[in-house]
Amino acid sequence: MEPIMVSACLAGIPCRYDGRAKTSDDAVRLVERGRAVVVCPEGAGGLPTPRPPAEIVGGDGADVLDGRARVVDATGADCTAEFLAGARAALAAAEEAGARRAVLMARSPSCGCEQVYDGSFTGELRPGDGVTAALLRRAGIEVTAG
Repeated sequence: MEPIMVSACLAGIPCRYDGRAKTSDDAVRLVERGRAVVVCPEGAGGLPTPRPPAEIVGGDGADVLDGRARVVDATGADCTAEFLAGARAALAAAEEAGARRAVLMARSPSCGCEQVYDGSFTGELRPGDGVTAALLRRAGIEVTAG
């Protein structure tokens, strides 16, 4: 069976910005069956756990990839480079494993699928993907929220 990329926090790894996991039973089952390629793009990009929450300012993940938006954390620090590096690491892991599907953490600035926080740090959502989700889609990988 073909492997599926899974956000590490969905697989039970405490790597979210707040130091916790967001465990999904479906993701854990994929790991137990040996079918998951587990990746935390934010960690792979060099960000620590825990870390200040981050949001995309000026667009969505596709805009970040195209240089029209950036990722900033709640302290105002620009962490665009780390999000881009993590997205590239996730894509490399997916390609190396032959994964053509990904189940990613909803609303995340890296893994969000179809909705991300709007950059105001008020809990408001906007349509769009996170940086990693956008890069995976561009590479032809099917992305869904877990």
